[in-house]
Amino acid sequence: MKVCVLASGSKGNCAYVETGGTRSLIDIGMSCGYIEKSLRDIGVEPSSIERIFLTHTHTDHVNGLRVFLKKYGSTVYFTEKMDEELGMLIDNYVYMDGEVEISDLKVIPIKTSHDVADSNGYVFISEGKSLMYMTDTGYINVRNYNKLKNHDMYVLESNHDTTMLMEGKYPYHLKQRILGDKGHLSNKDCAYYLSQFTTEKTKNVILAHLSEENNCPEKAIEAYYKTYEKCGKKPPRLLVATQKERTEVIEL
Repeated sequence: MKVCVLASGSKGNCAYVETGGTRSLIDIGMSCGYIEKSLRDIGVEPSSIERIFLTHTHTDHVNGLRVFLKKYGSTVYFTEKMDEELGMLIDNYVYMDGEVEISDLKVIPIKTSHDVADSNGYVFISEGKSLMYMTDTGYINVRNYNKLKNHDMYVLESNHDTTMLMEGKYPYHLKQRILGDKGHLSNKDCAYYLSQFTTEKTKNVILAHLSEENNCPEKAIEAYYKTYEKCGKKPPRLLVATQKERTEVIEL
């Protein structure tokens, strides 16, 4: 399995996942042109993208969807509620009512908690390797912990530093939305969950969806390492995804 986060942040999110038999995107919140260029930078032709897994329908996760589908006709994997909320005519789609298997890839949807009609994170499994991908959630339900533990790689949102958010210029109601159960994970939340889920099997972690207004890589990284030090666990290798540049391609 190969994984590359093409963009991540409040202005657009997209990741690429490849197995021996599949090529997929998770979300497509940047422009079609940006996605095309980013894919070609890693040697992938956009026309080879067979499917797009949507986490939810906010603009920063679907902005490039209409144009990309018109050009390439990929199959969209989402839920019926997402389809209704999106309000876009999509020819090729699959409703994710549970886990799906495509060629050598198994995909397990994990319900998240966000202020939309429906939202998912995902676990991708192929040939004994696994990726957990989750952004845009106010918390992670304990009933999902077993599904989220012991994966080779994690991409998890580390959206905000709580102090920066509370002292920042956002209006109070927006601060409360971000901090609420249907908002976003803070740096400390993210680090805590990762410390619970990762094991010696885990080799790579990517912190995603950092707020440009209420966070910075240094604070997210500090929270990550402090949390692992406190719980006495060895932290996996860490990368921080950014808004305008892709990460390296990680092969599991």
